[in-house]
Amino acid sequence: MRTLAFPPRGLRAAVSLLALPLAAAAAEYRVTVPAADADRAVQVVRFALPKELKPPVVATQGDRRISVQVAADRTAVFIVDRQPAGRALTFGIEPGPAAPAAGVQVAAVPGQLRISVGGTEAVTYRMDKEDLPRPDIKPEYKRAGYIHPVRTAAGTVVSDDYPVQHVHHHGIWTAWVRTAFQGRAPDFWNMAQKLGTSEFVGLDWTWSGPVHGGFVARHRMLDLSAPAPVPVLNETWEVTAYAVPAVAGAPALRVFDVLLTQICATNDPLVLPVYHYGGLGFRGRGEWFGADKGFFLTSEGETDRVKANGKSMRWVHHYGAVEGGVAGVTVLGHPGNPRAPQPVRVHPREPYVSFTPQQNEEFRIAPGQPYIARYRFVAFDGPPDRALLDALWQGFAAPGSLTMETK
Repeated sequence: MRTLAFPPRGLRAAVSLLALPLAAAAAEYRVTVPAADADRAVQVVRFALPKELKPPVVATQGDRRISVQVAADRTAVFIVDRQPAGRALTFGIEPGPAAPAAGVQVAAVPGQLRISVGGTEAVTYRMDKEDLPRPDIKPEYKRAGYIHPVRTAAGTVVSDDYPVQHVHHHGIWTAWVRTAFQGRAPDFWNMAQKLGTSEFVGLDWTWSGPVHGGFVARHRMLDLSAPAPVPVLNETWEVTAYAVPAVAGAPALRVFDVLLTQICATNDPLVLPVYHYGGLGFRGRGEWFGADKGFFLTSEGETDRVKANGKSMRWVHHYGAVEGGVAGVTVLGHPGNPRAPQPVRVHPREPYVSFTPQQNEEFRIAPGQPYIARYRFVAFDGPPDRALLDALWQGFAAPGSLTMETK
């Protein structure tokens, strides 16, 4: 495993860059996020740091000093918390550290990676399938290579792991259900059938920083329906968590991205016939089990979980009661995902959703044609605000392309 200062791929593609001219050493630098037609929140923006500026640097807006993270290749990243529709935002770029902050720290402990934001635990990635919450879990259910727990800024756990109703559900995980492969039908979701499984392969690198931190890990989906296990898909997860500044009018947010890439492990495709669930799943807190315990809000404004089931949506928020109020998680789907906006399975009783591109039409992952999908997760305490969630999706889906000038 390597530890890097900056992720190599996913975040690099998040925002388009413009070539930036060099300027005299004494110049003052400004970057501008152009106006947009919709409110945007939590934009991860980036620019090439001119060679005359030596890190550390900060972004400034009036009296505000905003942390900037600079990679070895001089790519600089900071977060624009909120941008009202129709208004361009300009920031100064100048030498000097921002106000002291813990940023994002990634720490390895036995069998786990723990990501902390601002000094408090936010996300845990699990690498040891023998690390179980109770002793009665059968061997075929054991799994690693998933995220749990997910916590809000207040420390509230909003995900579940090995729930008794569906032992094969795990916080945030990926699996396909009905498939066709080499004349067989492996099932990577319903592990009790012993027809398929997903295994953790390795951790490639981690990074920490004042603005973002995360990791890249590898998984493998195996066909267990053959006489001997056959690798079907090689999967990579790139997970990036952000130290998000306070967003006006919003609760404290915990924000992280999951970029997944699945590549055929053989010369044969994985065919995904029409089916109503599978893909990327999120399992909500155990106390939210029951039609009257867990609640949903979709990007189309639907709150009836039965009516929401199977509909295509840009985002879905899942929430429920916790001690002292309510809390939940929004899953945002990127518009560049295959068949976006993807159909979503919203279970009528259980606290889970899955983004499922094959709900309405057969889908396949073919050799040389990787399946690439990006999702953003936002966890927070308090009830959902549709306007805020729309702005968060706009910030994820269409962040502004920065322009730089000197004065």
